[in-house]
Amino acid sequence: MESKPLERWRTTISLIVDHPFFINTIMVVILINAVIVGLETFPAIYQNNEFAFYAADRVLLWIFTIEIVARLAGSRPVFSYFKSSWNWFDFIIVLSGHVFAGAHFVTVLRVLRVLRVLRAISFIPSLRRLVDALLMTIPALGNILILMGIIFYIYGVIGTMLYQDIAPDYFGSLGDALLTLFQVVTLESWASNVMRPVMELSPSAWIYFVSFVLVGTFVIFNLFIGVIVNNVEKAEDTGEKEHPTEVKDQQFYELQNEVRELKQLLLEEKRRRAE
Repeated sequence: MESKPLERWRTTISLIVDHPFFINTIMVVILINAVIVGLETFPAIYQNNEFAFYAADRVLLWIFTIEIVARLAGSRPVFSYFKSSWNWFDFIIVLSGHVFAGAHFVTVLRVLRVLRVLRAISFIPSLRRLVDALLMTIPALGNILILMGIIFYIYGVIGTMLYQDIAPDYFGSLGDALLTLFQVVTLESWASNVMRPVMELSPSAWIYFVSFVLVGTFVIFNLFIGVIVNNVEKAEDTGEKEHPTEVKDQQFYELQNEVRELKQLLLEEKRRRAE
């Protein structure tokens, strides 16, 4: 059992880190970090103020470190902080900033500064739900990816057989054909840059390209979208339910503290009456 002063200290820390002002402050710090990282991409600004950028990064990193330590201190028990995958993400991002702080890891360190911007996701519940929904779609997308791979392979082989001599730049090999089909399925200049040059030498080529666009884009991509939308709706329905275990634990400890305080008041009242 924890001592009362330690328990009160933990409760105070927990209330502080969950306070909207604290959360908004960390969000502002994350945005400042994003702005600084963006400014670093301008060589004229970065080279003339390299030390200032480094100092600002150290300050921001230690602010994030203090925040993580405070959240750990306010968790009951301490390791319950790591029940959330988002907390793991925050912890690893901040820890890696200290690990790669050496001068010979400057490039890695600058990349990690960019990744800190992703911490904004863990602070915005709606973004967390969206990312969780996208992660939920990964298993469901397996069969769609297999189907898409089969279609790409079939059309790639057919394209190589039919147009290898006509358009060697696009269909010279199976690899070139697959890359061409990827451009076609994105609908990026596929008609003017790919289909029409091939049609000049093979007028019936439109059948090949149009059928692939219909199957690859309008059917397969709509399957992708359907699965993603379905999972997003599920995530919204379940609503994350504010991670009930964490909320219940917090409410339990707050209620426990209130009961203790009430008991203390009753005991003091009894003593007064006895006197």
